[in-house]
Amino acid sequence: MSRAFEDSFEDGFAGRLLAWFDDHGRKHLPWQQAIDPYRVWVSEIMLQQTQVSTVIPYFERFMAAFPDVKALAAADIDNVLHHWTGLGYYARARNLHRAARAVIGEHGGRFPETVDALAALPGIGRSTAGAIVSIACGGRAPILDGNVKRVLARYHAVAGWPGRSAVLNTLWEHAEAHTPGQRVADYTQAIMDLGATVCTRSRPACALCPLAEGCAARAAGNPGDYPGKKPRKILPQRQTAFVLARHPDGAWLLEQRPPAGIWGGLWCFPEVTSPGDAETWCRDALQAEPGTGSPLAPFRHTFSHYHLDITPVVIPLDSAGEAVTESGGRLWYDPASPPRIGLAAPVLRLIETLTTFDPAEDP
Repeated sequence: MSRAFEDSFEDGFAGRLLAWFDDHGRKHLPWQQAIDPYRVWVSEIMLQQTQVSTVIPYFERFMAAFPDVKALAAADIDNVLHHWTGLGYYARARNLHRAARAVIGEHGGRFPETVDALAALPGIGRSTAGAIVSIACGGRAPILDGNVKRVLARYHAVAGWPGRSAVLNTLWEHAEAHTPGQRVADYTQAIMDLGATVCTRSRPACALCPLAEGCAARAAGNPGDYPGKKPRKILPQRQTAFVLARHPDGAWLLEQRPPAGIWGGLWCFPEVTSPGDAETWCRDALQAEPGTGSPLAPFRHTFSHYHLDITPVVIPLDSAGEAVTESGGRLWYDPASPPRIGLAAPVLRLIETLTTFDPAEDP
C-alpha cells in the first residue's frame, strides 16, 4: 500500500489537505466555473510560468473570443496570438491552436480522457494532462506543476533542482503516492492552492499549513532550501536594431516572423544588424526613400537563454512603399485602429510609446 494510505484517509496527507481546502481553498477563479476539459486545459497552459492575477483577464477574454475547442480550431492563428499578446511564451498559444485542431480532426471534437492520449497533443505535458483528467474528467491522475513540486520537495526534503531527471522522478513518485482515489479534483486544486498561497517560494506560512506536522523541511528549519535552485549560468548578450519605418499617415511597418523560433508567427518591427543599416533596409526592402534615422534609447529584452539588446531607429518615409502587403508578410500598423494580430512584447511596448511620437521633435 502506498504511503498515502498507510494512515486513515482523514488523518493522512490527502485528508488534511482536503480539510484545509474546504475552508481555505480558492473556489471562485473563472476556470473553476462551468468546468470542462477545454476550460481546464486553456487555464493550465496560461498558468504555466504566469501568475493567477495576470492570467485571469487573459483567460476571460480568450473564452469570450474562443468559447470552445471548435471555435479555437476554426480561428486564424493571428487572432489567437492577438489574444495572447502580452502573456508571453507564445509557443503556448501556437500549441493551443495546433492541439485544438488535433482534437477536432483526430478525436471528433472530444478531448481524450487519459493522460497518455492527452500528452500526445501538442504542448500538453504529463502534469497538464493530469490536471485535465483529474479536474475535468473525474479520473485519478497526479500533477506536478511548480507549486506542487515545492510542496512535495519540502514535505519530503527532496534535495536538488527539479530540472534534473532523478529529482523530478522522485517528486513524481511522491505525487503519485499522495493522490487519493476520492475527491481527486478537489485534491488537485488543493495542492496547487497550498503551494500558491501558503507554501510560497519565499516566506512560507508554515504556521498555517495543514501539512506542517509531517513536513521534513519545516522540522529541519530550512524550507527555503527546497526545491533546489537551478544552477546559475551567465546569459550571452546579442544586439539588434528595430527599423521603425513610419508611413506618411503615421502608421508603422511590421513584419510577420517565421512560424518557428523566437517570436514565431508574431508581428514585429523589421530587424537589421545595426542602427546604421536601417535606412538602407528601407530603400532595398520597401523601395521607399527614407528620411534620416533617429535612434531611440536602447533597451534589453531577456529570453530564457540570452539577453537581446535592442536599438529602435525611427525612419520617416516619403511614401508607403511598394512592397507592403499582408499576404507578403508585411503590413502598416495604425495604432488608432489596430489590426487583430499577435505582437511580440517589446513591439507592443514600443507601439504604446510611439503613440505619443512627434516626428517634428527629436525622439
